[in-house]
Amino acid sequence: MTSKRTAWTAASLGLLTAAGLMLTAPGAWADGQPTARELLDKCDNGTDSCVFHPAGPPEEHTGAGHQVGEAAFNCTGDLQRSTVNWSDTTGESNSFGVSLSAEYGFSEVFKVSIETSYQHTWESSHTEGQATNVDVRPGEKGWVERAPKMQKVHGTYEMHFPDKFYDHYIWYQDFDADGPVPGSTGDITQHTAPMTDQERSEHCG
Repeated sequence: MTSKRTAWTAASLGLLTAAGLMLTAPGAWADGQPTARELLDKCDNGTDSCVFHPAGPPEEHTGAGHQVGEAAFNCTGDLQRSTVNWSDTTGESNSFGVSLSAEYGFSEVFKVSIETSYQHTWESSHTEGQATNVDVRPGEKGWVERAPKMQKVHGTYEMHFPDKFYDHYIWYQDFDADGPVPGSTGDITQHTAPMTDQERSEHCG
């Protein structure tokens, strides 16, 4: 049974290849085949149809925390409440380092697919700003960190060409993207720690 199933699969793939179809995988490029960027640039720009098939709804997760704004240093002998004003921009990333901010081609196909399939809006970047209070004890420093809310999407572009493109009429390209959740502030936390000798010298005289 196993050998018959394997033979049938191999024969089927042979028919697909003979018909001018090709399944592609990231990084599996060889001579005579287009790069991933070439394929993406052809989406709605030389194709009869270009569709992005998401593998599932966007997966929300928390990005890496990082300091925002300037640190506050308490050189007095009393507890001090400092206000840290900050602005932070979170951008997108994807498996091929291309921008999804443009309103045409593969980027528009991607965003429309996510919005119509799962009622999720895709943002290429999101800027958040606040004034956050930090209570800093004598001889310590205080700062604010932000961990943005992110959403991951995995899927495949399916492109149909009117004429053979690199000897095939149909190409598939896997694609992964990670971007900020629209309208999300993220996790905001306040931190304090004792000043180092160098910090005390620089900020307290």
